[in-house]
Amino acid sequence: MSAYTLGLGCDRGTSLDTLREAVQAALAKAGVLPEQVAGAASITLKSDEAGLLAIAAEHGWPLRFYPPEELAAVPVPHPSETVRRYTGTPSVSEAAALLAAGPDTPMTALVVEKHKHRGADGRNATVSIARKP
Repeated sequence: MSAYTLGLGCDRGTSLDTLREAVQAALAKAGVLPEQVAGAASITLKSDEAGLLAIAAEHGWPLRFYPPEELAAVPVPHPSETVRRYTGTPSVSEAAALLAAGPDTPMTALVVEKHKHRGADGRNATVSIARKP
């Protein structure tokens, strides 16, 4: 059974429900079961984001946080200048998923590139999924 990593991005204050919906939809899109997830990752700016901490704890996934400079060094299929303006990196979820999968994991390891979800709380979450080599 393959193992996967999740890259997570979200607006400040995104609810656990919105994150759950985004993660469930991305996993379903990839045909990946929650128990196949080896870990999750995001940007250091989100290290105190309650919803991210809660969803990782709920599933027992280790959660890593990467500084923007490290995320910015990862080639991704969907860089965003808007994301760069706010975070210092053109990608959070795609780059975090790839970094969490292991050093030098290629962009082609992304099985879900950048699944965007807007929850009932009006907040946005993005989920990317990478297959661990």
